Amino acid sequence: MKYPPIEPSLFVSNRDAFRKLIKPGSLAIIHSNDQMPYSSDQFFPFRQHPDFFYLTGIDQEKSILMLFPDSPNPALREVLFLLETNEHIAVWEGHKYTKNEAAAASGIETVHWLSSFETMLKEAMAYAENVYLDTLENPRYGGEVNYRNLRFVGDLQSRYPLHNYMRATPLITRLRLTKSDVELEVMKKAIAITAGAVQRAMKFVKPGVAEYEIEAEIIHEYISKRATGHSFYPIVASGGSACVLHYIENNRICKDGDLLLVDTGAEYANYAGDITRTFPVNGRFTPRQKEVYNACLRVMKEARAMLVTGTHIDAYHKEVCKVMESELIGLGLITKTDIEKQDPSSPAFKKYFPHGTSHFMGLDVHDEGHRFEAFRPGMVLSCEPGIYIQEEGIGIRIENDILITEKGPVDLTADVPVEADEIEELMAVGY
Repeated sequence: MKYPPIEPSLFVSNRDAFRKLIKPGSLAIIHSNDQMPYSSDQFFPFRQHPDFFYLTGIDQEKSILMLFPDSPNPALREVLFLLETNEHIAVWEGHKYTKNEAAAASGIETVHWLSSFETMLKEAMAYAENVYLDTLENPRYGGEVNYRNLRFVGDLQSRYPLHNYMRATPLITRLRLTKSDVELEVMKKAIAITAGAVQRAMKFVKPGVAEYEIEAEIIHEYISKRATGHSFYPIVASGGSACVLHYIENNRICKDGDLLLVDTGAEYANYAGDITRTFPVNGRFTPRQKEVYNACLRVMKEARAMLVTGTHIDAYHKEVCKVMESELIGLGLITKTDIEKQDPSSPAFKKYFPHGTSHFMGLDVHDEGHRFEAFRPGMVLSCEPGIYIQEEGIGIRIENDILITEKGPVDLTADVPVEADEIEELMAVGY
């Protein structure tokens, strides 16, 4: 890992909270992510399963967590299983956790090699009444990959069909949504690194620069600050490409007079940052660009103020859309008549603002959580309205990361220039 160790008390506390949610007589088994093959003898960079990392802090493949709080055998109550390392692995793949290192990172005292898992599983299953297993339940997931946790579900149910199987995912999801102080410090680091990269891009861009050159500046900033890399593939979209919401080609030349939309996030210690800024390639907004930009900024500010305890994304987004309707009317893009005659299932504003305003953030940039989840203190959400005018080649999105507290929203990206004049001033300084 590039990042320094996280205080293991975080993971001890996370496991304690999870144990309180499971039924008496229950065994929970959570697997790490697979290594995904890139070719016959290469793998994609490993990315740990968020639920497994949340409970263990272990950032390594082929690892298993077993929790059995009520086990009559104390040796089965909390166990971490790891791939046994050797000289061959050390030479070809590099260092892997020793048992002592894994215990120190996770706060788990009982650590075994994977070769012990089957024997200990058989004993645990003999005592357990319920078995909690973890699967991907996010509605965004396409369901096309047969991943490690899912394979284990099928195998265990075929071997032990009479146990009562339970869903661990909703329990861990609920815990993950509310961030502890330790998590917030890590997230603030991820966001600060992201902020530095966005401002670096603002200072670097000029007419004639390629989008991929800006992408290179961003990843340089990330790696140099000990981030693992991107929390999602960066969007560096100039001109009309900014109207493509998930544009990732990043291969155009930035032209004089165009706007550049940069949507990017650093992944630091598995936690995500996510910031979007839109700025003029030549350092100066045109009057129309500034008009649209300021309209989007007003929506962002009003939306940010709505991120308070008790509401939820669905209700909140509906209120934001009312603000957006007013701004789009002011820009001459829609009329009150358009709104009166609109099909409720396809409102007029959607032509220019087709996406949601916010998403949960944490160990995933689009973290677990549903649209009817009531906002609670400790949650972190993006706030990212956008206005996309294809016929004018203008695409603008402004995104900040917001912490919900009892006293109201706290903008974790408040130090990143967002006012049009601030952006022009920063760009005038350059490198």
